[in-house]
Amino acid sequence: MSSIEIVNFSIQYSIYNAYIIISLGMIGNLINLLVFTRLKLFHENRSVFFLKIEFLSNLFYEFLSLSLTILTSIYGDDGTSRSNIWCKMRWMLAQIFLLIGCFMICCASADQYFSTHYYFYRRQFCTIKFARYSAVIILCLCLIHSITFALFFSIKPLVGCVIFDPNAVQYASFFFYPVLTGFLPMIISGLFSLFAYQNVRRIIRRQIPIVRRHLDQQMSAMVFLHVIFFIILIFPYSFYRIYSINNPIPRSQSLEYAIRQLLQTFFQSFVRINTGINFYLFYFTSSRFRRQVKIVLIKKYWNQIKHLCSFNNNNQIAPEISEPIDTNNELDLDHK
Repeated sequence: MSSIEIVNFSIQYSIYNAYIIISLGMIGNLINLLVFTRLKLFHENRSVFFLKIEFLSNLFYEFLSLSLTILTSIYGDDGTSRSNIWCKMRWMLAQIFLLIGCFMICCASADQYFSTHYYFYRRQFCTIKFARYSAVIILCLCLIHSITFALFFSIKPLVGCVIFDPNAVQYASFFFYPVLTGFLPMIISGLFSLFAYQNVRRIIRRQIPIVRRHLDQQMSAMVFLHVIFFIILIFPYSFYRIYSINNPIPRSQSLEYAIRQLLQTFFQSFVRINTGINFYLFYFTSSRFRRQVKIVLIKKYWNQIKHLCSFNNNNQIAPEISEPIDTNNELDLDHK
């Protein structure tokens, strides 16, 4: 297979892969936000607060990926090799959303560990106010870091949009990808989610309300599953970025450059899957979450839409008596 065929295949794979994964991911993240925002059961839950920020960050990342895919469909590339400003902006935005996603899942798993702990004083260690302050600090640090790091990206004539400073290359190779977006969030989220899962196995022995017990069980299982797939999908991308930064291939080596483009497209699809898979993991592994989705989409939104449509068709005002939906009581009946 020639280099031109490999490049064309990688472009087509990137386009079709992006449209499918991004479309499904945006739908999933929107539903997650609706469920966790609309149901009162989740309003004061700190893990849900961190997850909502992550889902929102995933939406922005998917919108950025969709924009790059549209540019590639029209012009044959994403434009980062044509403009220095866009080269820096593209990597800055991607790093912001990647860092926010990594550390929000760390915060969610850590909070789940403390909220399910056997000792009362550890369960009271984190409050919703503390969670909000922590999220603001993390968002600011991610923004400052990404802006600073993006300054070291520039266009090289034979390579494209890459890091031009040797010190920045060392930083990316030995800290940013292996530690900051690699092993550090993987270890933190993995350990805390595992400890939280062990706490939940002993939760039946504690004298706490059944509603809180079921919520802790559900959130710990969802966060634990989320962390497992986060580690599986992010690790290959981090490893590849370390290798590609230290071994840039010039465009003059057409075959090697085409293979590198194909590998980059393949591993970037892992990151897209990671940002869009959460809803489908939750939906297919938790019957309780399926009921919550049904309550929000059908009983809250679909019924309202049908009522508005029937009202417009009748073109008259008629009193209607509707039963209030006690979503918390309905959800308490499901123990899974």
